[in-house]
Amino acid sequence: MPGSFRAARCCAVQRFGWNRLYVLIREIILTTISADGTPHIAPMGVHVAADHLRILPFKPSITLDNLLATGSAVINRVDDVRVFAGCVTGRQRDWPLTAATRVAAPRLVSAPGHTEVELFRVEEDPVRPVLYCHSVHEAERQAFAGFNRAQFSVLEAAILVTRLNRLPRAKVDSELAYLAIGLEKTAGPAEREAWGWLLDAVTRFYQTGAAS
Repeated sequence: MPGSFRAARCCAVQRFGWNRLYVLIREIILTTISADGTPHIAPMGVHVAADHLRILPFKPSITLDNLLATGSAVINRVDDVRVFAGCVTGRQRDWPLTAATRVAAPRLVSAPGHTEVELFRVEEDPVRPVLYCHSVHEAERQAFAGFNRAQFSVLEAAILVTRLNRLPRAKVDSELAYLAIGLEKTAGPAEREAWGWLLDAVTRFYQTGAAS
């Protein structure tokens, strides 16, 4: 085992424990609301454990402030990848919302399903606090439609866009070229629109230094 990986893994075990080093992470859209009633929409990876969920927002962030202020959020399971692409590129950050059932935070109208959560524990960290939440309500409004490679490509490209300032351009170009293969073969209109937003953001970043 390479020394750098072994050291990184040991640090992770010390902070998180084995049960948190290997954990399922779901890419979702998290909706929160501020104390004054302003909603916020953010793509995020949520850590799924057997009896709770963990949300790890960066400091500073609106998501973190809202969760600490209201103690609630909604995990939206989204199949329209334009929501991810629109949020990370700034192309479209406002999506239709409606009231949730049990918590103050709203839910996405277009989400096929969602989980409403309440905060019960905060583990402080100078970079990414760990917010422990439990589900108080869950609903499914649409059957699972199956996996799609183009949606995967858009999701991975959206994550890539959030890391443009930390990755060499050659790696970015290589990743996008690979992801484009699945997209070209399997995308529908929504996936192609989202992909276009992301490519525009990448071009804009290398021209101006800002992706959104």
